[in-house]
Amino acid sequence: MAFKDGFIWGAAAASYQIEGAWNEDGKGPSIWDVAAKYGHIKHNETGEVAVDHYHRMKEDVALMKEIGLQAYRFSISWPRVLPEGTGKVNEKGLKFYSDLVDELIAGGIEPLVTLFHWDYPYALDCRGGWKNKDSSDWFLEYTKVVVDALSDRVKYWMTFNEPQCTLGVGLQLGAFAPFQKNSPPELLRMGANMLLSHGKAVKYIRDNAKQKAFISMAPYSSTFRPENDSEEAVNKAYEDTFACKLENFALSMSYWSDPVYLGKYPDNLVKEAGDLLPRFTDEEWKLISAPLDFYGTNIYYHAGYPDNGSGYDSNWSQGCPHTAINWPVTPTTMYWSAKFLYRRYGLPVMITENGLSEHDWVCLDGKVHDSYRIDFTHRYLKELSKAADEVPVIGYMHWSVMDNYEWAQGYDERFGLIYVDYRTQKRTIKDSGYWYKSVIENNGKDL
Repeated sequence: MAFKDGFIWGAAAASYQIEGAWNEDGKGPSIWDVAAKYGHIKHNETGEVAVDHYHRMKEDVALMKEIGLQAYRFSISWPRVLPEGTGKVNEKGLKFYSDLVDELIAGGIEPLVTLFHWDYPYALDCRGGWKNKDSSDWFLEYTKVVVDALSDRVKYWMTFNEPQCTLGVGLQLGAFAPFQKNSPPELLRMGANMLLSHGKAVKYIRDNAKQKAFISMAPYSSTFRPENDSEEAVNKAYEDTFACKLENFALSMSYWSDPVYLGKYPDNLVKEAGDLLPRFTDEEWKLISAPLDFYGTNIYYHAGYPDNGSGYDSNWSQGCPHTAINWPVTPTTMYWSAKFLYRRYGLPVMITENGLSEHDWVCLDGKVHDSYRIDFTHRYLKELSKAADEVPVIGYMHWSVMDNYEWAQGYDERFGLIYVDYRTQKRTIKDSGYWYKSVIENNGKDL
């Protein structure tokens, strides 16, 4: 069965992963630019060139048009627009994004803008980053610049991409830039500043966008799979999915979503954290929980119950399928995530990322035959279609539009619908890109 009329088919990418031009035309350094110079990245690789999208933007948009994308979700590089994070605007950097939006619209592709996808300005990190009580005002200043410049043409806005990774992976586990490890009280203060940043940005977009805005954020979904179809099993998986413990709150879904969509901290975090939780005023809670238009979410695989003695958690078994980045293949996460998110938050769901990394290469015939990516995406979309028959699902953004710099993994992981030879920057649309084109053309009818 086809998806409903108006369903949006697209693909996504992030500024630092594709743009390159890390210090050109007035851009300031991000925390990833700095981290890459100090041995944090596999093979000591950097995003200094990445896939050179900054110089090849028109070529890339033409490829998106060839694939038939209806939408392209991209992020803005904060330090490209505001080199110091605040203050003087870099007009050349801002013009790049304005030109990108124009090129997309001319190609019949809807621009979806993500304000923050991890490339935090290094200048602000030196001032304490998210620990600084002024950090939400910094984010508001940045939001104003972007919204004032682009909202006459951009309707869809996301504030944060996977805030779990910013706080939990970058500032708790120390595995992403800025590669720090902070205590729970510090993390709670930083999380509170990020939630306030989201709220202030939403208010500014809502009040000042030059056309009707559709606003969300894009945390990742980590949903437990019910053991069976019984009501008891489904309810247990639902409760486990939204549980939020102090030790790993930064990585949870509900820490980010309950304040934004329900106007409160998760109940079990309140019980555990007590007075450690930063307090918001009534006015701040109004900002944080201002109504959004849809629930954007990145989905890759189910959350796993711990090892029960078999040597594997519930996502794994001996010889089970997994991707090159060693993520399990669990298509039903699309169904249960959409169902559980709608049950809890009551808004239409958009899949803002979904895809897999594999060991792609150009074959002797000059093509990239990635049948595994077609099969993976087919399986996940079938589950999404099943969910869309039961709850409102409004769009799907494949991750990613092209191979790119995979953060701390460097260039080993290839997620793209378009293959990039990093030595020559030659682009080749993979078989999966042409398959996706046919899915878009028939609105998923033949899945």
